[in-house]
Amino acid sequence: MKWRHEMDKIRRKDGVETRARILEVAGRLFAEKGFRNTIHEEICRLADVNIGAINYHFRSKENLYVEAWKMAFRQSLEKHPVDGGVPPGTPPEERFRGRILSFMRRMSDPENIEFEIVHKEMATPTGFLAGAMRESLDPLRKETQSLVRELLGGKATEKDVQLCEMSIMGQCFNPAVLHKRRKGQNKNRFGPKPLDFDIETIADHVVSFSLAGIREMRKRAGKGG
Repeated sequence: MKWRHEMDKIRRKDGVETRARILEVAGRLFAEKGFRNTIHEEICRLADVNIGAINYHFRSKENLYVEAWKMAFRQSLEKHPVDGGVPPGTPPEERFRGRILSFMRRMSDPENIEFEIVHKEMATPTGFLAGAMRESLDPLRKETQSLVRELLGGKATEKDVQLCEMSIMGQCFNPAVLHKRRKGQNKNRFGPKPLDFDIETIADHVVSFSLAGIREMRKRAGKGG
């Protein structure tokens, strides 16, 4: 009976490794080609598995798509913790900087495929990622709003909080994307010129600019304006 137990352990280990390999390959292909242009045959060839393994572990291409994004998202947060390494008890301004720097590092990380998959999804929507993204991202957004609310003070309205969060995120996205594409951009391509700043410099600017705006909104809230 002991040998059967050992064989079961080996099979479980092999299954876990096979599943992880499929997810890794599929995630890279979805990031590069999008959902519709990624085919089972290429996933199988690059992951060195048969199509039965994909069906066994994920049942459908749609499920594989969702699980690949979720794995990329988890890996992204493990590499770039949301708090940026700033302890909870520090002043809100420092926690705010840690959060912004972490987010921009995640977005600009050339190894991070989380956002690449989302960009392809936005270009040719399937709707398959909507639920997973909402479940994963809503808690992070609420944490950001809570921090913004703390910075704005008790007299700020929910409208103030949401507008501030929208402005802050808007400042983060475009520079981080441009920074990520800086090295690979052809000089003859159309589009914005890549930013010649390191991501810490950009994040510091976003933080300073945002905090100045938040301080102004806090004054207005205090005056009832």
